[in-house]
This record gives sequence, structure tokens and C-alpha cells, in this order.
Amino acid sequence: MQKAVVVPGHRRTLTEGRLLVLAAILMSALTLRVAVTVFSPLAERIGADVGFGVAVVGVFGMLPAAAFSLAGPLASASIPRLGLERTALVAMLMAGVGMVLRALMSGTAGLLSFSVVALLGMGMGNVVLPPLVKRYFSDRVALTSSFYIMMVQLGTVLPAFVAIPVAEAHGWRASLGVWGLLGFAAAVPWFLTLRNRRDGDPAVRASAPGPSVRTGRAWRSPVAWGLAGMFGMTSLITYSIFTWLPQIMRDAGASAGFAGAMVGLFASVGLIPALAAPTVVARLRNPFTVVVACAVVFCVAFAGLIAAPMAAPIVWVVLLGIGPSTFPMVLTLINLRTRTPDGSAALSGFTQGVGYAVSCAGPLLFGILRTQTGGWLVPFAGLGVALVVLLVSAWQACKPRMLEDTW
Repeated sequence: MQKAVVVPGHRRTLTEGRLLVLAAILMSALTLRVAVTVFSPLAERIGADVGFGVAVVGVFGMLPAAAFSLAGPLASASIPRLGLERTALVAMLMAGVGMVLRALMSGTAGLLSFSVVALLGMGMGNVVLPPLVKRYFSDRVALTSSFYIMMVQLGTVLPAFVAIPVAEAHGWRASLGVWGLLGFAAAVPWFLTLRNRRDGDPAVRASAPGPSVRTGRAWRSPVAWGLAGMFGMTSLITYSIFTWLPQIMRDAGASAGFAGAMVGLFASVGLIPALAAPTVVARLRNPFTVVVACAVVFCVAFAGLIAAPMAAPIVWVVLLGIGPSTFPMVLTLINLRTRTPDGSAALSGFTQGVGYAVSCAGPLLFGILRTQTGGWLVPFAGLGVALVVLLVSAWQACKPRMLEDTW
């Protein structure tokens, strides 16, 4: 694993000697969700043209979490061999190639295959960004984390809003494929960073990548299992809401347009915790009380959607958007609970690999419970169980201790 060369003597400004890496991190973060959120609004148009039905749409719905789960061990295996920066470069190229080529496919198999390529690249980016922040911005972890998590949220929101207008103007292939350019653009600063390292730039100079005996030990740590459970339950709840919120609204009497707007609001509210949560977590020795507050907010939103969804729908959805503040908390704790980029890489790969694997089941189980019971009470009760697991996991994850001391 690479060791960054740090020049001692003073507290550096955020961008001193690191502006190019910061640009690479932020552009990569903006790329990490676009392949997911651009597809859903276009699914009906694509299906009518390519020739697939509702069942295949469900498969596409499960692909992101499944691919992100597989990307965890894939990135963990790549980082010791390629290094953090090269892994980030490969990830962005995979995202760009996958997004462009899937838009050119005329069959379902090709569309699925290149979607997997794009999503694996994005999943590797998910894993590699926290240790890159740890390596280059260890003196500004909370601030840099806020920036890059906000970019992840923007990449979640923007495609959903512009997908239909672009498709109406230029066709669904252009609307789906244009986001691949973002992956290629994000690869450029990583290429320049690697070139500068070869040229001896002290801001980015590092030793050659090599194997790390530490990366496989995360599973032995209660810190890692706590963060994995916290991340997995947050993702399970979030994906379930993204999938089923429109139907919940429509069953309550809302129009399709209003239901879609509520999904957009849910995604947009996430910008607030993306900015605030990393700073709050960094200032607290044990941020478990913040997790408890998020669980309470979730419970109020669930109760509102069950009992009176149209009485104050905007209030319920805003609360739903605040609840997943535990997502940026986990990404920040990955760095706050590790001493080195090695430890951060190991914890990031384990947390996101396990977490996304668990979250795959969320939308499916929520739908099964809805079908079997004919109402929304039991599905939301299932999310209540997920909240209990989240709290138990957070109790372990938030304790003020380091991964390296517990594995």
C-alpha cells in the first residue's frame, strides 16, 4: 500500500499541493450514482424499444446494490496491487465505458452486461474514495468528506430531473449515455495525478504499490461489523423508500406527478446531511446520540406515511430524507476510526461490500410484505426491525476506538 509523503512543519490549507487530487475526488464522487438514477425515469421508454417488461425492470432495480456489493472485495483486491489512484482511474474508466456502451445496445443482455460494468466501476469508486481522503486530506477529513458526499448526492439527484427532458429532445440513448462522459472526465485528473507522481511532484509522490497484510483482517473487528450493519441497514431502508415511495403516494390518492416529485424531494433533502453530518461526527467523541435521533426521525416519518400519508406528505418526505444522515456518518467514520489509508481501505471495502449485499433484499422484501398483507403497515414494521439492527450496529461503530486496535 502506498505511503503518502507529508511535509511536516505547518497545517496545510485544503488545496495546497492537493488541488488536482481534490478535483479528482469530487469529480469521481459526482459519477458514483448517475448510472442508477438516470435509468429509472427512462425504464418504460427503454423497455418499449429494447423489448423487456416489468420483471426485467425489477432486475435492473436490484443491480446497483448487487454490483456495489461485489465491488467491495474487487476493490479491496485491486488497491494493494494497483494502488489507490490507479484503482480510482480504472473505476472511472469502467463507469464511463459501461454507461456509453449500454446506451448503444439493442438487446436486453447487452444492456444488462454493460450496466454491470458501469456499476462495478462506481462500486469500486465507492470503496476507494474514503482512503483517498484519508491519505491526502487527513488534516481535513470532515470538510473534505462533506464536499465529496455532497457531490455523491448531487449525482443522485441531477440525472433523475434531467433524464426525461433530454430523452424527449434527443432520445433515450442520448439521455442514458451522456453520463458516461462524466466517468471519462473524472478519469482525467487521476491520470494527471499519476503522471505528476512519476514526475516527482512532492504533493503526490508515493512509493510503489505493494501487498498489505492488513486489508484482510477487517472482518475480525467489531468496529467493521458495526459500520457494515449501520451502512447496510441505512442502504436497505433508503433503497426501499426510493423503490416504493411513488406507490405509497399513489395508493394514498396522489397523482403520478406528485408521487414523482416526492421522490425528487426525498433525494434532494439528502444534500443537507451530506454537508452537516461529517462535521458533527468529527466533533463528537461518540456520535451514537446522532444515530438515535435519526432513528426517531425515521419512526415519525414511517408513522406519518402509515396513518395519514396525504395529511402532511412534504413533512413526512423531508423527515425521510433526514433519516439517512447515517450514510454520510458511516463514510466519515471509516476515516475517523482508522489510523492509516491501509486501514481505511480495508474498512471501506468490508463495510460497503457487506452493507450493499444486505441492502439488496430491502426493496424485494418490502414488496413481498406489501403483496402478502395488502397494506403498508407490515412492510414499514419490517423497516422498523432494520432500525433496531441499525442502532445495535451503531452502538459498536460509534465507540471511540480504532479499527487497528480491534482486529
